[in-house]
Amino acid sequence: MSRGRFITIEGGEGTGKSTHAKLLCDALRAQGLAVVCTREPGGSPGAEEIRRLLVSGEPDRWDAMTEALLFCAARRDHLVKTVQPALARGEWVVSDRFADSTAAYQGFAQGLGQDVVERLHEMVAGGCVPDLTVILDVPADIGLARAGGRGERGGDRYESMDKSFHEKLREGFLAIARREPGRCVVVDTRPEPDAVQAAVLAAVRERLGPLVRGG
Repeated sequence: MSRGRFITIEGGEGTGKSTHAKLLCDALRAQGLAVVCTREPGGSPGAEEIRRLLVSGEPDRWDAMTEALLFCAARRDHLVKTVQPALARGEWVVSDRFADSTAAYQGFAQGLGQDVVERLHEMVAGGCVPDLTVILDVPADIGLARAGGRGERGGDRYESMDKSFHEKLREGFLAIARREPGRCVVVDTRPEPDAVQAAVLAAVRERLGPLVRGG
């Protein structure tokens, strides 16, 4: 049995990650693929417990290192219990956030530094790297307005951080995309959702070739 494919959807608050991750899962399933649609932090029982610690409370509840370690603990459980078994079964995994979020949030926006984040990721995930990462991008003020207007689940703690944090966060994701163009594709989410989803599907078809049909 061949290994499945691992796709991650990344971006700041209000970029529509959860929506577009679900739409991508639906599109892949419609083509007859076995798909696991998951998220971080979360995606396994233990990781969901840690998620509750991370997404609620005051903005300064944790310092950057503590927060990164909590994310990494959740990621380890998610990988061991959900992602790696699915890939070994030949299934596709689509995750709403993965390691790039730790790099952008704690590494860039909270100033922990990329070297620290990369060392933590190596210990937690080893060689587990997504086949494709779609980074959904929107200016920080638009993203925050969207997130606040929709009341996105689990986003309150991060949404309450100041605009400068979110601007650093956006630049962090764009820096990751510039550094790893072979893995990452940036999709502008300012157009209508149908156009954004078409761009996401186009990126998947382009990067994963004959595995995904057009339509």
